[in-house]
Amino acid sequence: MLYGDRPHTLPLQEDSDMTSGSFVPLAGSERSAISGVQDLGPVNEQERIEVTVVLRRQTELPDELVLSPEVISRGELGDTYGAEPSDIERARETLSGFGLAVTPVEDGSRRLKVAGPLSALSQAFGVNLRRARSAFPGGGEVEHRYREGALQVPAALDGIVVAVLGLDNRPQVRAHFRAAADAAAQTTSYTPVQVAQAYQFPAGTDGTGSTIAILEFGGGFSTTDLQTYFSGLGLAVPSVTAASVDNASNAPGSDPTGADGEVLLDIEVAGATAPGAKQVVYFAPNTDQGFIDAISDAAHASPTPTVISISWGGPEETWSTQSRTAMDQALSDAAALGITVTVAAGDNGSSDGEKDGKNHCDYPASSPYALGCGGTRLEASTSTGAISSETVWNDGSGGGATGGGISTLYPVPSWQASAGVPAASASTGGRGVPDVAGNADPQTGYQVQVDGKQAVYGGTSAVAPLWAGLIARLSQSTGKTFGLIQTLLYPGVTAGQAAAGFNDITSGSNGAYSAGPGWDPCTGLGSPSGTDLLNRLKG
Repeated sequence: MLYGDRPHTLPLQEDSDMTSGSFVPLAGSERSAISGVQDLGPVNEQERIEVTVVLRRQTELPDELVLSPEVISRGELGDTYGAEPSDIERARETLSGFGLAVTPVEDGSRRLKVAGPLSALSQAFGVNLRRARSAFPGGGEVEHRYREGALQVPAALDGIVVAVLGLDNRPQVRAHFRAAADAAAQTTSYTPVQVAQAYQFPAGTDGTGSTIAILEFGGGFSTTDLQTYFSGLGLAVPSVTAASVDNASNAPGSDPTGADGEVLLDIEVAGATAPGAKQVVYFAPNTDQGFIDAISDAAHASPTPTVISISWGGPEETWSTQSRTAMDQALSDAAALGITVTVAAGDNGSSDGEKDGKNHCDYPASSPYALGCGGTRLEASTSTGAISSETVWNDGSGGGATGGGISTLYPVPSWQASAGVPAASASTGGRGVPDVAGNADPQTGYQVQVDGKQAVYGGTSAVAPLWAGLIARLSQSTGKTFGLIQTLLYPGVTAGQAAAGFNDITSGSNGAYSAGPGWDPCTGLGSPSGTDLLNRLKG
């Protein structure tokens, strides 16, 4: 961490504004220092911002609702498992006392929007905010607000507040897509339609009746690109609607890291594999607040989406505990509402791009409430779809490799207990990532249209919308939604044995882990054999 040219620690919060006993630490709110951060001085205390305060559930959401096929309505979720009205009123009264404007969003998602000058917010939550500059995930640098250590909350809200998000707005996640090194020299690439053919997506289905929600944290899309792309495939342009979260918007060409490529890869893969499904693309700031607000907005939308696709993430240890708690609760809400959440497992192998020599899983793919999606190298006939070879995606340190491994933070879920997940390196860990896989190697990548140009992209970013398209088609055929679909995919799975409905990937590695028969920490249960998977789900 740098302050000018010398190591430093940002100034600690003084206690002059707080009397003893009137504030309590907010559990799990601790923020660690960022390596290489530059301190830029104090924030403008008069700057007005809006933060998200997540409140506790009035009743804990039972495992039966998350793990079973039973689905509840948004109204039922809010009435029984949302925020207690008295908690909302207490939070409003307490925080209003600091001169803050408090607006409830929705009881079901348990979020309050709290706005005011930084001086009042700093006093209400016992925090010393600084301006800082740090590396942006994926390249470049960014200026942002910054804090270290824990937050405080007024004692009247002790136990009521789960998380306070948005004070520190450091970038939280990176996009998991990769462009082919030289598209002109590409020898093997596919349209998403050809990949779906190779994976035998169920005939006679196109996702009609489903809504696919897609989360994005930068970039945008143009209707011209979509019209050009889908007409080239001989398909009608699917219904694609942009939704704003926390004042972010569909802004193609605005992100120097090339996030347009992520946005269009997601829309085009989902749209080509499930052209009958409607898409809603949620654009949010690249912060923990933006991420949690995006998934909450998507999960509680009307109509309820069949699936949410997420192609962004970061090492699970880089998230604060309060952020992961709020995220996991939002993902649990989605499961109870019948929504499946597909998440890219990362493009930097078993290290997830960290330089400490250890293995790391990407989050939220490592959440037990998300379907983690790993990557393969697929070689198949572009005419018949026959697969000639499929191995773990690993192009070396410069070309990327599928993420995957064993979580250090989440224990083995009950539905994964018999799959043969290796022992965790930490007593708190054990959840195996990914759950499923699909074509991700840029050298056998997807033909896309980005910012007026044809290109070939890969990365596990492509696998999340690929599986989202498949789930929309499976839902159309069965007339059901699947929620936490792992509870349907893992039963009967045993260590070292191929799972029904999957192409078992047994060759290759992602660094520390190697593929083998059955579930493995590179490709999970394998890539989909869609028709077989449909028959299994019907059975």
